[in-house]
Amino acid sequence: MTATCVADSEVSRRVRQPLRTIGLLGGTFDPIHYGHLRPAEEVREAVQLSELRLIPARVPPHRARPRVGPAERAELVRRAVADNPNACVDERELHREGPSYTVDTLAELRAELGGVSLCLILGYDTFLGLPGWSRWRQLFERAHIVVTERPGVGGGLPEALADEVARRVSHDPAELRHSPAGRILFQAVTPVDISATGIRRSLAVGRSVRYLLPEPVRQRVVEAGWYGYPQL
Repeated sequence: MTATCVADSEVSRRVRQPLRTIGLLGGTFDPIHYGHLRPAEEVREAVQLSELRLIPARVPPHRARPRVGPAERAELVRRAVADNPNACVDERELHREGPSYTVDTLAELRAELGGVSLCLILGYDTFLGLPGWSRWRQLFERAHIVVTERPGVGGGLPEALADEVARRVSHDPAELRHSPAGRILFQAVTPVDISATGIRRSLAVGRSVRYLLPEPVRQRVVEAGWYGYPQL
């Protein structure tokens, strides 16, 4: 009996071991800036992600085509995270024809990585639009969703989305490390009021964008003149 109890205890201990947990941040990154990077870093720390993957979209389904091509945007993302040992660039969507549907990307990752915990990071405004995404309910079968919230920012959820939140919401980041998919976590992050649109507009009229994005990214963008006047 004693031996059986010890064995059961060992099994329970192994079951409770956290999974490898991978954060996924997608976007056009046109260009990538601190408004993308700082919230993702805070999620990485709060959820204790094993790895953060940035996934540039080739053809975003819900917005205008990026101003800069896929190879150039991928280069900017690589420059942005070159000094971060916890982050990497996943270019799979850039090599896939047609719209860059997140549900397809998650299916590929799940097939490759097996039973790891996948955490899809979305801003609050993006999360509100989730019911308009292709096969959006399948997202929960393939990943957790971490919604980044700025203090004081919120709003009513669409009914279908509110139902999913009621069923799936978690208030403990540790829960996401112990199952592969299916939970929704709202994570408060530091407000970073920077937008790619604002950066592009500033570049178009020759204004400085220094300190809005990582310096290696800024240098490449302004030297190439991708969004407007070259600057020094």
